[in-house]
Amino acid sequence: MRENKMQIAIDGPAGAGKSTIAKKLAAVYGMTYLDTGAMYRCIAHCVLNQGDNFDDTDDIIRLAKEAEISFEGDRVFCNNKEVTKEIRTPLVSRHTSDVARIKEVRELLVIQQRKFAKDHSVVMDGRDIGSVVLPEADFKFFLDADVLERARRRKKELEERGIVKNLENLKNEIQQRDDNDRNRTEGPLVKVKDAIVIDTTGKSIKEVCDIMRSYIDGVKA
Repeated sequence: MRENKMQIAIDGPAGAGKSTIAKKLAAVYGMTYLDTGAMYRCIAHCVLNQGDNFDDTDDIIRLAKEAEISFEGDRVFCNNKEVTKEIRTPLVSRHTSDVARIKEVRELLVIQQRKFAKDHSVVMDGRDIGSVVLPEADFKFFLDADVLERARRRKKELEERGIVKNLENLKNEIQQRDDNDRNRTEGPLVKVKDAIVIDTTGKSIKEVCDIMRSYIDGVKA
């Protein structure tokens, strides 16, 4: 463990429960949670505000260079404006992988993520945390779940925010995002060899957290 700073990396596809569980673990161990997915969502949100041109790679890179992203607890800020709710819309979700596939965008954000992890004990979730961002993390987990269950979870999450979506459409969108994440050249979604794989299908948040804590506490003990 580096200079008493612990690193927990959590990877997995959309809707596997990464963010919710990462927040729980961070609270249990008094660590800081960094939502890397929110950072890519911020860039997608910026592109949408600039005219919705996801084919203009140079302009997307420019927006990523100019973006000032910060967090205050669960609140997300981009360029001094709170965007916590705006970056969670289905439209932003649909386009996040369009910016995440761009090498220069990933490099810019990974630098920020690594710097944060160097200065804090962190729980970090995403698609390439254990493989690219924090390859020397103390613990690496890969969470997965059946695609239909992931779609149901996302539907419930959206409905709680007043957004109604068709379940089948959500399932198709998640499958498309999975394909994009797994097949992109830069930072694809992969299970690293030393990751602890947990299928969260049919498991409660507490059950998954307890499984993860058994690994963490077992090593710590």
